[in-house]
Amino acid sequence: MLPTVLRSSRFPVYSKPIVTLFLPICRRFYSLSAVYTPVTPQMDAADASEETLRGVLAEKQASVDAQAGVVRKLKAEAAAKADIEAAVESLKALKIEVSAVAKRLQAVVSSSGGGSGDREAFRQVVVNTLERRLFYIPSFKIYRGVAGLYDYGPPGCAVKSNVLSLWRQHFVLEENMLEVDCPCVTPEIVLKASGHVDKFTDLMVKDEKTGSCYRADHLLKDFCKEKVEKDSTLPSVKVAELKHILAVLDDLSAEELGAKLKEYGITAPDTKNPLSDPYPFNLMFQTSIGPSGLSPGYMRPETAQGIFVNFKDLYYYNGYRLPFAAAQIGQAFRNEISPRQGLLRVREFTLAEIEHFVDPEDKSHPKFVDVADLEFLMFPRELQMAGESAKLMDLGEAVRKGTINNETLGYFIGRVYLFLTRLGIDKERLRFRQHLPNEMAHYAADCWDAEIECSYGWIECVGIADRSAYDLRAHTDKSGVSLVAHETYPEPREVEKLVITPSRKELGLAFKGNQKMVVEALEALNQAEALEIKAALESKGEIEFGVCTLGKSVIIKKNMVSISMEKKKEHQRVFTPSVIEPSFGIGRIIYCLFEHSFYTRPSKSDDEQLNVFRFPPLVAPIKCTVFPLIKSQQFDEVAKIIARSLRSAGISHIIDITGTSIGKRYARTDEIGVPFAITVDSTSSVTIRERDSKEQIRVSIDEVASVVKEVADGQSTWADIMWRFPTHSASHVDD
Repeated sequence: MLPTVLRSSRFPVYSKPIVTLFLPICRRFYSLSAVYTPVTPQMDAADASEETLRGVLAEKQASVDAQAGVVRKLKAEAAAKADIEAAVESLKALKIEVSAVAKRLQAVVSSSGGGSGDREAFRQVVVNTLERRLFYIPSFKIYRGVAGLYDYGPPGCAVKSNVLSLWRQHFVLEENMLEVDCPCVTPEIVLKASGHVDKFTDLMVKDEKTGSCYRADHLLKDFCKEKVEKDSTLPSVKVAELKHILAVLDDLSAEELGAKLKEYGITAPDTKNPLSDPYPFNLMFQTSIGPSGLSPGYMRPETAQGIFVNFKDLYYYNGYRLPFAAAQIGQAFRNEISPRQGLLRVREFTLAEIEHFVDPEDKSHPKFVDVADLEFLMFPRELQMAGESAKLMDLGEAVRKGTINNETLGYFIGRVYLFLTRLGIDKERLRFRQHLPNEMAHYAADCWDAEIECSYGWIECVGIADRSAYDLRAHTDKSGVSLVAHETYPEPREVEKLVITPSRKELGLAFKGNQKMVVEALEALNQAEALEIKAALESKGEIEFGVCTLGKSVIIKKNMVSISMEKKKEHQRVFTPSVIEPSFGIGRIIYCLFEHSFYTRPSKSDDEQLNVFRFPPLVAPIKCTVFPLIKSQQFDEVAKIIARSLRSAGISHIIDITGTSIGKRYARTDEIGVPFAITVDSTSSVTIRERDSKEQIRVSIDEVASVVKEVADGQSTWADIMWRFPTHSASHVDD
C-alpha cells in the first residue's frame, strides 16, 4: 500500500482578526479594498475544497496587498511611528494567515493527487529493491545505459514467464484461441495499409541550441501539473484553465500545442533554451529488408498486424467458422522521443494481443453469463465528462444499458478483470475507463482501458477495443486479397440488391483519362447515396457529383449510369468480420504488480524494516526455499533429497545450506517474494512457512513436494492446506 498522506494541521483560528485592531488607525490613511475572512473550523473540514481554499487565499492575498499599500502610504506621509508599527504588525499577521491557508491548500492538492512526495519516496524504495535483487536493471549498464531499454534479471524473467504462462492458460486455452508467432520485421506496405506509416506519430520539439528532443505534450503536461499541485497562489480561473488543458491534451493539434508552449513560456527542461515548433515524429524503427535497401521495413510497433494479414489462412484452419480468436505474444518496438517512468514507457517491450473475429451483426457471446455478475470500478465517459470519479458497476447491467457496446466486448472486459486480480493486482486500484469521443478512432465502436493505479498515477495497461471491420478492410484494399467471411444460408434467400452500372463509353467520352476514378467513385456509393442520385437524375437529368480522388466535382448525366434495386437469390452472405481486440502491455502490468505486491514490516527486534513482495504463488519467481535449521550433514542430506523431489515435480526452488541465521534467510527470500520456506529440523518431517502470515505447518518429507505444488499451481489455497496439516509453533525464531 502507498503510505498514507499526512494531513496538515488545522489553520490557526482567530476569535478576532488582528487586522481589525488597527482599522481605526488605518482608515484615516487608506481604505482597505478587501474584506478579511477568518478561517473557521467548518471551512477546515468538509468545505475546505481546493476551489474554496483558492478563493480564501485570493481574498487574503488581496488584504495583504492592500495593507502593504497602507504601510507604504504611512511611510510616504511620515506618519507617527506608532501608527506605522501598528500597520506593519497588521501586515505581518495577514501574511501569517496567507501562509497558513497556502499550506493547507498544498496539503489538499497533494492529497487529491495521491501525495506526490510520498508516492515518489515509495517508488524509490520499490525500484531500489527491484534493481538490487536483479528483477530488472538498465540495459548496457557498463556503457552508461540507453534510455528506454531494460534487462530482466533471473527473478524478473521468472515473474514475466509466470505472467505469460497464466495469460496463455486464462485466455488461449480457456477460449481455444489460435496462437501465432509472426516476425518482428514488417514490410512497409503492411504498415502503410494499417496507417502506421502516416499516422503513428508523437509531436516533438527540439532545443534550438543543443538539438535535444522532447515530447511536446509531456512538457505541457508537466508544466500544468506542477503549477496546479505546487503553486498555491494560482487563482481558481487559472487552475480551471490548466485542468482543462490536461483533459484535452491528447486532442491538441501541433499548432495549438505550440501556441500553449509559447503562451506559458515553456523552455527546454535541461538548458532553459527556446524550443522549436512542434512537429510529428514517427515512432517506428525503420530498417531495410535485404542488402539492396530497396525493400523498406520497420520493427513492428504492435503484434496485431501479423494476425490480420493471416486472417484468410486462420479462417480456413478454423473450418470457416466464426467467431474465433487468434493470439500472439511477442516483442514490439517504439522509438519513444523521451522514455521515462521505468518499465512503463520503453522502446522495446512485450505485448500479448488477442484479435477476436466476430459477425458484425451478432456480437453476443455464449459465455457472457459467466462474467455478467462481476462488479468492479468502471469509468464511463459520462462520469468523466461530468468531472466525477469511477464507480462500482455491475458488468451485466453496463451491457444491458448500452454503456458497454456489446456482449463480446463486455465478456473480454470481465475476463481481463479476472486475469489481473488473479495475478495480484489490487482490485481497489484497478478501473476500466471508457475512451472519450476525442480519443476514439472514427471506425471504432467502443474502447475501454484497464487502468492500474501505481505511484505514477493511473496507467493504461490493457486496451479492449471494438475496432469494427477497419483492419481487415484496410488490408483487403491494399493487398487486393479479400479478407472476408461467409455465412451459408440453409435455403436461398431473395434479397433486394443495389445495382450500379456505369456506362463506360459515355463516361470515357466525357472524362477521358479520369474515367476510371469517376467509375470507382460511382461504384463505391452506398444504397442511400445511390438512390438519392437516381432520384435527382430522373427529375433533373443531371447532378453535380464529388469525386474525392479528383479533388473536385463533375457533372453526371442520366445516360452515364444506371442505378436500380433488383431482386436476387443469394445462397450465402459475404461480410467483413468485426474485431474485438484486447491488447496487454506485459511490462506495465508487471511493474504495477511489483508495486501492488510490495510492503515492509518490522524485524523481530524492531530495529529495521524488512521488504516483502506478496506475489501470489502462481506468479512468484521462486516457489519455495529449503533451509536446514542448523549446519549439519544429516540435515543437509535431507535438504538435498527434498530439492530432488521438488525438481522432479517441476517446482522452482532455492536450497540454502549456509550457516546464516534462519531469520535472515527468511528475510532474504521474502524480499524476492518466495511464498513458502521449508525448514529441515528433523530427518522425518519438516516445517513449511507461509511468507505473509508467517504461519507454519508440519509435513512429512515424502509429502513436501506434492503440498507445495498443490498451492503453487493454484489447486488449493494456504487456508485449505492449514486445515489438513498440524500447525507448528516454531522454536526457531522468524526474522
